[in-house]
Amino acid sequence: MPVPTITDPPLSTAGKLPGQPAQKSMTKAERRELQEKQRAAKAALKGQPQQQQQAKKEPAQGKQQNQTGGGSLASQVKAKPPPTPQRKTFGAEVTGTKQHPSTSKDIGSSAVAEDPTAKQLSHGLRIFSHFGQPKPVAHSVKGDIHPAIIRLGILFSEFKICGANARCIAMLTAFKQVIQDYTTPSHNTLSRHLMTHLSPQITHLVSARPMSVTMGNAIRELKLEISGIDIDMIEQDAKDSLCLKIDNYVRDRIIIADEVIQELAGNKIKDGDVILTYAKSSVVEKILLTAQEDGKKFSVIVIDSKPLLEGKVLLKSLTSGPNPIPCTYALLPALPSLLTQVSMVLVGAHALFSNGAVYSRAGTAMVAMMAKGHSVPVVVCCETYKFSDGVMVDGFTKNELAPLSVIQKNTKLHDLSSTPNLENLNPLYDLTPPTYITAVVTEVGLIPPSSISSIPLALGKTSL
Repeated sequence: MPVPTITDPPLSTAGKLPGQPAQKSMTKAERRELQEKQRAAKAALKGQPQQQQQAKKEPAQGKQQNQTGGGSLASQVKAKPPPTPQRKTFGAEVTGTKQHPSTSKDIGSSAVAEDPTAKQLSHGLRIFSHFGQPKPVAHSVKGDIHPAIIRLGILFSEFKICGANARCIAMLTAFKQVIQDYTTPSHNTLSRHLMTHLSPQITHLVSARPMSVTMGNAIRELKLEISGIDIDMIEQDAKDSLCLKIDNYVRDRIIIADEVIQELAGNKIKDGDVILTYAKSSVVEKILLTAQEDGKKFSVIVIDSKPLLEGKVLLKSLTSGPNPIPCTYALLPALPSLLTQVSMVLVGAHALFSNGAVYSRAGTAMVAMMAKGHSVPVVVCCETYKFSDGVMVDGFTKNELAPLSVIQKNTKLHDLSSTPNLENLNPLYDLTPPTYITAVVTEVGLIPPSSISSIPLALGKTSL
C-alpha cells in the first residue's frame, strides 16, 4: 500500500507556526521544540497589546508567507530569528531576519546612554572596573531626596569637598537638616521610620562618590543612636537629641581628636628639623601650623602628584600669613634627591586597618617605602574614628578612580576623551604596609603598627 504524502495543512490549523510541516511528520523532539516556541510567542503577545493592533493591519503579508511554507523544520528554524514581542505575524519572520525598527531604536538609545566613565574602561582596563567611580548626580535624583543631600552629592562628585574629615563633617551636617525637616508618618515611630527615610539619602551620596570609611563609621553610630530613642519621646525632642549627638560626635571624634594629635605629634618636631609630607592632610596641616605658632624653627618639603595636586593647597596654607614656614615644593619623581636631608615624614590617612596597614592618597606607599630605605621615620597621623576592623592587603581590592573631569582640569589636557588609544587610570588611594610605618599618632597615644588592633580596647569598646 503506498505511503500517503503529507502536505502542508491549511491556514486554519490552530497552534502551529506558519510554514511548519504537520506534526505527524515531526519527531517527538521537534514537536516539543515547536510547542515551546508557540508558548513563548503567546507570552510575548500578551505583553504587547499595541503591537498586536499594528500587526492586524498586515494580514495580507502574513497570509502570503503562510502559503509559501514548506521545507524541513531545521532549515526554517535556521532562517527564522527568535520570536520578538514587537511582532504578532510570524510569517514575515520565517523568510527574513529584518529587525523591527523599535528594537534598533532601543539599542541605539542604550548605546547613547552609556556612562562616559564606563566608556573609559571599555577597552584594556576591565580588570579595574570594580574601582569606585564618581558620577554626575545633577540629573539622576531618584526618590525623596532632601535638597541638602542633592547639593552635597554634587559637591562630592565634583571634588569640591575632598578629604575624609571634610566629607564626614559635611555629611553629618546635611543629616542634621534632614532630621530637622523630617516628620514621622502616622502609625509609625521615629526610631523605626527615620532610618528608612535616611537610607535613600545615603544611597544618593554613595552614587555620587563611593563612601569613605569615616562616613561608614559615622552612619553606624547614627543608626545606633536612632535605634536607642525612646518611642514615647516627643518628636521634636528626639530630633534635637539626635542633632546634639551628631554635634558631640564631630566634636569628640574629629575636632578634639585633632587637637590631641597636634600636641602629640608637635612634640616630635624639633628646631632645625626638615619635615616631609605628601599631598594634603588636614590634621598634618594643623600640626605644622601649631608647631610654627609655638615658635619652633623648621622647614617643610611638600611632595605632590597628579591628578589632584592637593599639595598646592597645603603649600599655600603654610606659606601664607605674617610668619610663613619655609617650604620646598616638588613632585613625586624628585623624592629620592630630597630624602637625604629629611628628618621625619609626616603623612595623614584615609583609613586605618586592623592589620596595621594605612589606606591613604596614592603615592603614600612609595614615600613610606623610600623613607624606610633612607632610615627616615614615618609617622602617620590618624584619628581613631578612621579605624576599620577589616583587613586589607593591597590597593587593588578596593579603590576609587579620579574622574576624567578632574584629570583634564589639573593636567590641562582637554582632549583626553577623544584620544582613541589612550586609557586613563588614576587610582586615588594606595595601601602602605605596616613594615614601612614607624608609629601612628592617634588621640589615644602613639601606637606601633603591630598594636593597631588594640584601638577599640583603648576606646573602651569591644569593637567599633
